[in-house]
Amino acid sequence: MAGATRHVFHLQPCENSSMSQCAYPEDAGYLKCDVDDASETHEESLGEEAFDTVNSSIVSGESVRFFVHVNLQVQPSQAAESELPDGCGLLHTSRKYLKLKNFEEEIRAHRDLDGFLDRASIILNETATSLDDVLRAMLLRLVHKPDNTEPDCNVDLLMAVLFTDAGTPMEGKAVHLLSDTIQGVTATVTGVQYQQSWLCIICTSKSLLKRHVCISRLVRPQNWGENCCEVRFVILVLAPPKMKSTKTATEVGRTFATMFLDITFRQKLLKTRTEEEFKEALVHQRQLLTVMDQGPNPSLKNYSISSICVQKSHQPLQHKDFFPVGKGIREDFARRFPVYSLDFTDGIIGKNKAVGKFITTTLFLYFACLLPTIAFGSLNDEITYGAIDVQKTIAGQSIGGLLYALFSGQPLVVLLTTAPLALYTHVIRGICDDYELDFNTFYAWTGLWNSFFLALYALFNFSLIMSLFKRSTEEIIALFISMTFVLDAVKGTVKIFQKYYGISHGNHNADHISVLSLLGLGTSLNTSFHTALNTSLLANPPELTSVSSRSAEHPSRETAVLSLLIMLGTLWLSYTLYQFKKSPYLHPYMREILSDCALPISVLTFSLISSYGFREIKMSKFRYNPSESLFKIAEMQSLSLGAIGSAMGLGFLLSMLFFIEQNLVAALANAPENRLVKGTAYHWDLLLVAVINTGLSLFGMPWIHAAYPHSPLHVRALAVVEERVENGHIYETIVNVWETRLTTLGASILVGFSLLLLPVPLQWIPKPVLYGLFLYIALTSIDANQLFERMALLLKDQASYPPTHYIRRVPQRKIHYFTGLQVLQLLLLCAFGMSPLPYMKMIFPLIMMAMIPIRYKLLPRIIEAKYLDAMDAEH
Repeated sequence: MAGATRHVFHLQPCENSSMSQCAYPEDAGYLKCDVDDASETHEESLGEEAFDTVNSSIVSGESVRFFVHVNLQVQPSQAAESELPDGCGLLHTSRKYLKLKNFEEEIRAHRDLDGFLDRASIILNETATSLDDVLRAMLLRLVHKPDNTEPDCNVDLLMAVLFTDAGTPMEGKAVHLLSDTIQGVTATVTGVQYQQSWLCIICTSKSLLKRHVCISRLVRPQNWGENCCEVRFVILVLAPPKMKSTKTATEVGRTFATMFLDITFRQKLLKTRTEEEFKEALVHQRQLLTVMDQGPNPSLKNYSISSICVQKSHQPLQHKDFFPVGKGIREDFARRFPVYSLDFTDGIIGKNKAVGKFITTTLFLYFACLLPTIAFGSLNDEITYGAIDVQKTIAGQSIGGLLYALFSGQPLVVLLTTAPLALYTHVIRGICDDYELDFNTFYAWTGLWNSFFLALYALFNFSLIMSLFKRSTEEIIALFISMTFVLDAVKGTVKIFQKYYGISHGNHNADHISVLSLLGLGTSLNTSFHTALNTSLLANPPELTSVSSRSAEHPSRETAVLSLLIMLGTLWLSYTLYQFKKSPYLHPYMREILSDCALPISVLTFSLISSYGFREIKMSKFRYNPSESLFKIAEMQSLSLGAIGSAMGLGFLLSMLFFIEQNLVAALANAPENRLVKGTAYHWDLLLVAVINTGLSLFGMPWIHAAYPHSPLHVRALAVVEERVENGHIYETIVNVWETRLTTLGASILVGFSLLLLPVPLQWIPKPVLYGLFLYIALTSIDANQLFERMALLLKDQASYPPTHYIRRVPQRKIHYFTGLQVLQLLLLCAFGMSPLPYMKMIFPLIMMAMIPIRYKLLPRIIEAKYLDAMDAEH
């Protein structure tokens, strides 16, 4: 038997329950349609006269589905040994579904037809009766065209590739079947009925340089075997094997198969007398399919109401949307309260339990929250002269996390203190020093004003403004944050080398850098803990150790080299374990556990290696001073009215940061691809954050808000993920997510118990481990970032492009234009967010708000709105 592969592509409507009898799986993305089965059967049985007079409605491109029928043969070398004396062999058959071509969204549908019309190869009255003769005539037509660009095209070689018996050593005993075909089928009560009046044959050959399409109309219907009893049209598609995913032979065949599915269209083609009339019929059919595809998409009927509410509204905002007061909060409460108890029982009670995943996710969250908490506690201890220290930071994180886990509308969002909040704290400290104000009181008033404005935003439904943030804008900000993780890890490593690997060992003046300049080394906005380590941990070597630590060590090159190895080792181990679930080793359950525990395993492993394996090489530790009193309320009456007014100005700017951060991170966590089904609660969560930060302000603890990328990574950790293959490309898709409060609740409790671990053993975690952690967080956070994926397309061969929705719907040049414009916006964010001037960072939220008019007013002047909407679409 031959070594060729046989693929038979079928077209299948999702019409009735008879599909289950044929074991064809239902797919929520495919829609029900009405196909005149009787007329199609009548067409097949009565011959040409009946065929020409049958009436049927056009089938839209979204109403029918393809499935692939694959027949695989054994290799010739194996066949010679395994065949029986009478020439018997094995033929493997399988099926899969393909969607119809969407002529309204997929630009290749129009371009495939335009390319065919420009180089039309049409045979209107083919008199040959055998399949081989018909195909040979079509190949000869392609070869003998005046504009033929295939110098190495060999008709005999192409004929051999078209059939499964190519290279068969046993003449006369081979299975003479077409390798790849597309054919339409119609659902009936008893199974499926093949549309036997047309046949699309596809073929790939290395001898071809371009794609070619030839359509042949036979004079009389021909009987070519089972399911091909009355063939009148043959579509032949030839293409090279190395093609862009939207230009393959299968994709081109899918275009023409979608058109030929309509019986009325085939009747029109039978009546055409010239090639020009044939072309006009094709163009008219394209227009009909395009208009029908522009109708509303009823596929949302398969999603629950609670999942639809996650989608952003496409209606323009009006003044009435912000009234009545508290409307959004009431709707959030009504949406989430009925499923509140399920947040504690899902995965614990019932058949589908996920206790192991909850435990591993809790450990991941514990380390992901504890490390930034320690780092920013050390930084705040330095810039506030001990007013806010590590103990207060841990206590505030634990209390705020507990309250949010218990009462929030979306408990998958993770709250943390971040670098911009440390920057505001530093500015408040400077104002207090300049005007001789009590820091704790001024800090409390600023926090109270911030909470007041946040409560107003929540009551007046201001979170609706976040619907103006398109996916492209969100991903620009997300990629900016990921970049800052990498940048600060590199900066921290460079500083270590400058200190310990430099030629001059005696001058340490460069290490005594002011807090202001050190904050300039950070980035902004949700960079979580990485800025803190570049400041407090690198500021002053003698102060980096604990209170009882020794004096500063002399610089040594061993420290620098070991720091680099520890950082890279942490990154390697954590990311290797994270990807371990894709490996073939161990049991799948064990692979999943190792992947979920990648972060704590890598941190603990390299902390032990650094602290015990190389104990003779001393490394600095974070700053720690024990608090005298954790819960001491500020004296609110000690400030003048002028000072309270100044605090209101700072509180307003701070509330802008909170508003954007909280809603943006919540939107990323609630992204449609995460398939969360319990609904959102933007307004309620914003009000809850205001209440939490009110208490933190009064007790002099650091403020907290939603953090990126911790929140999306938390969702990912609780997700059930499947790998799927489309056109040879492997991609991961989330099947469902365990929406629970137990993980954030457990992590917050563990963070609170960590107060008992200060200063030892927490001070055993060296800085390079944390830098490796930065790189791991950045690397895992860009996995699903579409902007990063499109930037990578610039370095890829077109044949390697993934079959994503924007590749199908948007011209390649427009994709690259859009990516370039996004990169310019990213550079604008970097100019402000990474500025060494703290006051420039304070207006950073305004720069993010300015990206809304850029998206809605400027970009549509450069790229058509339909292409912008396609690239901003979720799928």
